[in-house]
Amino acid sequence: MDAMSEEPGLPASIETAWGVRERPTKGPKPGLSLDRIVAAAVRLAAAEGLAAVSMGRVAGELGAAPMSLYRYVASKDELLALMVDAAVGPPPAASQPGEDWRPGLSRWSWSYYEALGRHPWVVRIPISGPPTTPNGVAWMEAGLASLAETGLDEGEKLSVILLLSGYVRNEVTLMADIGAAAAASGERNVSGSWSRLIRGVIDAECFPALHRALASGVLDEDDDPDEDFGWRLERVLDGVDVLVRERG
Repeated sequence: MDAMSEEPGLPASIETAWGVRERPTKGPKPGLSLDRIVAAAVRLAAAEGLAAVSMGRVAGELGAAPMSLYRYVASKDELLALMVDAAVGPPPAASQPGEDWRPGLSRWSWSYYEALGRHPWVVRIPISGPPTTPNGVAWMEAGLASLAETGLDEGEKLSVILLLSGYVRNEVTLMADIGAAAAASGERNVSGSWSRLIRGVIDAECFPALHRALASGVLDEDDDPDEDFGWRLERVLDGVDVLVRERG
């Protein structure tokens, strides 16, 4: 194959995370490492939010010069990808022999939800494509493995994993947004506050369905987000179950 037509390889920092590239050993800061850089960036994001993460700030946390970081990670985008990989961590244990697909995917979804819940800044990082980092690829493998005996084709399996991961990320993003709104307004129950406000401008004739929902008081309740997540997850899995039964 012509060298000009070859696919570009993974960034050096991602190859280092996979263990297929030696880490730099020379330089003015021999104590620096890719693991230390990523860990410092994760701590910074957890303490001050994603906006606080910059190459300069991370270098400052490590007592190093900003330029020294570029020997380990070539750009902030690479650093963000490695931060996500470190924060989310490995997937749950693989499905056991004989386990049905649904318990496996439920465990996968709950584990992903809990991982993102511990590090909500992760959902502020846009997804630029399929995973390339070790833990990211392992999560994809674990999800696909749960669907191995379903009869779905490979494209359908990937679509199911994309559906579930998108649902989980959306739930965590929603909770993060609501939490930020609650902190800014001082209102503990944002939906309840909205319900009280909106009742003054709608009527039963123009908005009958919404009026019934408001009148029921359901939006005034301080719901458990985990319970809501679980209920909606089961409805998503119900839909997957219909497809699996059709293919079966």
